[in-house]
Amino acid sequence: MTIFCENHRLAFHISNGLASLRVMFTGIIEETGTVVSFEEQANSWRLVLAADVVTKDLQMGDSVAVNGCCLTAVAFTDAQIEFDLLAESKRLTSIDAVGPGGKVNLERALLPSTRMGGHFVSGHVDGMGLIEAIEPRGKDFFFRIKPDADKLKYIVSKGCITVDGISLTVAEVDDTSFAIWLIPHTMEVTNLHTKQVGDRVNLEYDLIAKYVEKIFAK
Repeated sequence: MTIFCENHRLAFHISNGLASLRVMFTGIIEETGTVVSFEEQANSWRLVLAADVVTKDLQMGDSVAVNGCCLTAVAFTDAQIEFDLLAESKRLTSIDAVGPGGKVNLERALLPSTRMGGHFVSGHVDGMGLIEAIEPRGKDFFFRIKPDADKLKYIVSKGCITVDGISLTVAEVDDTSFAIWLIPHTMEVTNLHTKQVGDRVNLEYDLIAKYVEKIFAK
């Protein structure tokens, strides 16, 4: 059971009588930020972004999903926000490939009053996918993405998937990849309009599929 805390961007998750603090997102992008710099520091990598929507009502230590990766704000102004990344986050996500001037999808952790327009997203990236095809079809756009082979079991047609932090519906799945359809609005307000064939995107699979796998593994 998940209980959201009033006026705070977090939730208590209760399982077997034990409560744990958890941040959740919806996969509905609030804005695209622009990478100012991504540089190695003494103990971490410092990511600096230009942004002016997610900085509103932000508090130090709040979580923000950056291309679907849950990061902690360590400094911010009205027009800029900074994060520290571990080497593991840099290695396992696509953020490392986004250079200065690049666009990233941003979403603040949800509040109890947030409309649940997407699906529950944890901000824990499961891996990356390779864009194999981008095709305009009529007024819409068709993407085909190849994930790690051992992760295809979590993807079902008409199921949910998070691509660079965006909550999307799987249109079709085959033995090696899956496809999604995007309306022009999604292309316009996210970073997907900047993507090309061969680019990598962060993927987070549906939490329900992972929970079901764990239950039946016992």
